[in-house]
Amino acid sequence: MTTIVVTGIGATSPIGGTARESWDALLRGESGARTLAYDWVGQHELPVTFAAEAKVRPEEVLERQEIKRLDPSAQYALIAAREAWADAGAPDIAPERILVDYATGIGGLWTLLDAWDTLREKGPRRVLPMTIPMLMPNAAAAAISMHLGARAGARTVVSACASGTEAIANAYEHLQLGLADIVVAGGTEAVVHPLPIAAFASMQALSKRNDDPAAASRPYDVDRDGFVLGEGAAAIVLETKEHALARGARIYAELAGGSVTSDSYHITAPDPEGSGAARAVIAALAQAGATPDEVSHINAHATSTPVGDIAEYEALKRVFGERVSSIPVSATKASTGHLLGGTGALEAVFTILALHERTAPPTINLDNQDEAIPLDVVTSPRPLGDGPLLAISNSFGFGGHNSVVAFRTVD
Repeated sequence: MTTIVVTGIGATSPIGGTARESWDALLRGESGARTLAYDWVGQHELPVTFAAEAKVRPEEVLERQEIKRLDPSAQYALIAAREAWADAGAPDIAPERILVDYATGIGGLWTLLDAWDTLREKGPRRVLPMTIPMLMPNAAAAAISMHLGARAGARTVVSACASGTEAIANAYEHLQLGLADIVVAGGTEAVVHPLPIAAFASMQALSKRNDDPAAASRPYDVDRDGFVLGEGAAAIVLETKEHALARGARIYAELAGGSVTSDSYHITAPDPEGSGAARAVIAALAQAGATPDEVSHINAHATSTPVGDIAEYEALKRVFGERVSSIPVSATKASTGHLLGGTGALEAVFTILALHERTAPPTINLDNQDEAIPLDVVTSPRPLGDGPLLAISNSFGFGGHNSVVAFRTVD
């Protein structure tokens, strides 16, 4: 198997406008959850009045024409991809050898619902001609490919909250197949909008800690009551190690493997026994040529829902046995909220940096750990030690989608 490495990272998240700013804020234990200052919160009498919006707004970064022609989900994607590409040294290679694997869980929701409001209130002539290109789920991948001139492909995966991780797993396979020399992979989401908030709240998925948003996302805590809706995007640049070394690129880590499985259990609830998620971890490790004993760190999906956190623990216990209680686990959604289709990409960036800096990031808001989940949860930045390190990042989504990626340190 060819060695695949990470040479560039980018992100715009609820805790930072770049990958580095997001990482630094994560290490400081900051929260991106804030009360929403919009008239529509009161207008619709929403039961949840906060979310984790992107810290840096797109209009502060993009040109006016880009804002007009892209839904917020594609705006965030373009910001993250540009940063990752520049971080990789803006490689000078043939366009036919650049591929984009970019994901979303929902797509251009703001565009869709704004267009519907326009149609109802002002008639069909006022609906913008760019509405379809802006709302389609592949808009982010298309925008990135056009910006970079990527002509080896612009692929989009849509698998709910597993989307960003699955895009990275797909990128690994596409590089192994020789379909490109460089792949830009990641995920995005921008649905902090009254309809998703109302819908997620209706299904009892969101935390309703309106009086203390910063403490609302609390994975593994006995008082967890749901996730915090987040927005943003992340991207990584991947290439073969041989290609990276030939052009003198900096290497953050190796993408050692990835996997996709499905529960075939329930449209929203995870399999309580965690069998599908466990198979995803095992498959990612197998592709990495690694055993469970080699795993040094886990970035958990850990959404802060009462059922989901336990199901993931059961999956990890299936894979690691009694050793599961001694592996440092970070649940970074405690700081960032849940970016849905973008969350796996952001957590991949955090996992890459954890290996690169040999530091596991903290999980905030864990005041009273659930005894039913006896994991070694990292609550302050923790050194991961010397020698070879292997880490996994888990993502699980509605529909029973499971995806896991494995990263390894590079000498």
